[in-house]
Amino acid sequence: MQDSKADVTRVVIDTKGLQCLLEALAQAGYRVVGPTVRDEAIVYDDIAGIESLPVGWTDRQEAGRYALERRGDDACFGYVVGPHSWKKFLFPPVETLWTARRDEAGAMAVSRPEPSQGPFAFIGMRACEIEAIAIQDRVFEQGPYTDTAYAARRSDAFIVALNCGQAGGTCFCVSMDTGPKAKHGFDLALTEMIDGPSHRFLVEVGSEAGARIMVQVPHEQASAGQVEMAEAIVERTAGQMGRSLDTQGLKELLQDNPEHPRWDDVAMRCLTCANCTMVCPTCFCSTVEDHSDLTNTEAQRVRKWDSCFTMDYSYIHGGSVRASTASRYRQWMTHKLANWIDQFGTSGCVGCGRCITWCPVGIDLTEEAAAIRAAPGEKGSG
Repeated sequence: MQDSKADVTRVVIDTKGLQCLLEALAQAGYRVVGPTVRDEAIVYDDIAGIESLPVGWTDRQEAGRYALERRGDDACFGYVVGPHSWKKFLFPPVETLWTARRDEAGAMAVSRPEPSQGPFAFIGMRACEIEAIAIQDRVFEQGPYTDTAYAARRSDAFIVALNCGQAGGTCFCVSMDTGPKAKHGFDLALTEMIDGPSHRFLVEVGSEAGARIMVQVPHEQASAGQVEMAEAIVERTAGQMGRSLDTQGLKELLQDNPEHPRWDDVAMRCLTCANCTMVCPTCFCSTVEDHSDLTNTEAQRVRKWDSCFTMDYSYIHGGSVRASTASRYRQWMTHKLANWIDQFGTSGCVGCGRCITWCPVGIDLTEEAAAIRAAPGEKGSG
């Protein structure tokens, strides 16, 4: 076992080494979170070790369809992505911002909640999800106002990336240049390699923190053949995309067609359920609610995820600014693929395909964009 970053830049571990990695992170004080099987899906949750991973499971995804299936091997990461994104740990769905309490003497004290237990170690983060977190960073950390709670959780996070070994039926990360290989933003990056009885992981070290952890993990130097095998796995995955999205001129296309009849078309199918925004790893809309107890001695301000698909989200005195389904779907898709670029310098989509998979009626934004591109400039009711 080597003990310097130079020696462990690209190494190989086996399944026992993976277990040692998880244990080393836990011993270093991290809250270890990774993929596991629950509720007939792959979800991200606290994991105790390799036995918590979805060993031997994969997921089949298409528009409006998701199903777990058994694989023919014992791959630890042989799935695509589930309904959860890592966003829920850095930007929680429900978060108390502050609590105010009044004592018997009438004095008022305001407090903020204690930080969550330990820094996070995220295990198995896909390249598209790393890009999604980078987008959230622009929103919460790099604008004129910093979300201090988000920044605290984000700055201490340890990321173990996973280069994809298979693509899903709704994936299009190649179109968005966000995968399937993690290029930055990780402490360690794994590529799972199964060749008959051989089960190994190529590990790339991306930070000093990653190098320090790897000192505690049994490993061997990667051979040229193992590096080539890992690269071939990623290259094969890039050729398996279930969807594609032509991004050339897409921003201008959507911004120039606010009255296209396709918006009415999609509104006939859209349930405005907000599933697409809830599973999206980059959507950041929220609302703030104030609550008080019945004794009038305690009040809380709570932030919750919200969606541009709800009537209340665009409500001002007099009514909702976007009252129709067509206008709300247009707002979401145009903001995600076009206006986001004006705000943050990048598309708001990373091509994970979750919005397609988890739409109850199978609406596919790549299909909608292609339809508008096929007949731009037409007028409808919007």
